[in-house]
Amino acid sequence: MMRPQVLIAAIRSAATYLAVSAYVLFAAPVGMALAAIFRWKGILYILGHGGVRLGLALSGMRVHVEGREHLPLDRAAVYCANHQSNVDPPILFDVLHPRMHIVYKAEIDAIPLLARAFRHGGFISIERRNRESAMRSLEAGAASIRAGNSFLVFPEGTRSRTDALLPFKKGGFLMALKARAPIVPVAVQGGRDAMRRGSPIIRPATISIRVGAPIETAGRDAAGRDALIAEVRTRIEGLLAQGPVLD
Repeated sequence: MMRPQVLIAAIRSAATYLAVSAYVLFAAPVGMALAAIFRWKGILYILGHGGVRLGLALSGMRVHVEGREHLPLDRAAVYCANHQSNVDPPILFDVLHPRMHIVYKAEIDAIPLLARAFRHGGFISIERRNRESAMRSLEAGAASIRAGNSFLVFPEGTRSRTDALLPFKKGGFLMALKARAPIVPVAVQGGRDAMRRGSPIIRPATISIRVGAPIETAGRDAAGRDALIAEVRTRIEGLLAQGPVLD
């Protein structure tokens, strides 16, 4: 028999999915139309933040952030975060930058409306199994960063089942090096409490986000990529070791 708190979380989750789906069905076409007619891409981000905050309110999740002073909002950067659950991308999109771009898995392109909105917003799809296609995506990402856009990447490539970080993939670091953009280490905790892998239920957990000081890539080249990856990984591990952000 389902425990009362799990039943309540399941009901709230269902309400969240329905409300956010309805919001996307309405907001995505309106936002894309306004963006096309008035060349106002910013409307997509305004609507995107609204959708995330609707989902947070309905599901009962709370977010605590420490280190906002490290956010380089005056220049393009690559924000590099660990990955615990499906709630990480929308929450980080909302709290880290007013116009955060995301490198997302090509599988999401199977959701036509959402994928189209992503492309209008400047997000970049990456197909990791196709090296040639992946490299084109990384080049497009680097060009976008040079044009002034910041990106969120999850170097583990998938959600970790434990507190230990998975091996880091190189794509996001190559983007930063090609664009000579700083990398901002970000540590997320509480994601698995909010949404366990394989479960659709969103629990009213507290998500903790720690932001570290940017790591400059200017003056580095591809030969120093592995050292850069190790440095970023160490920084994220250090942020995680500090524990959750207290209210």
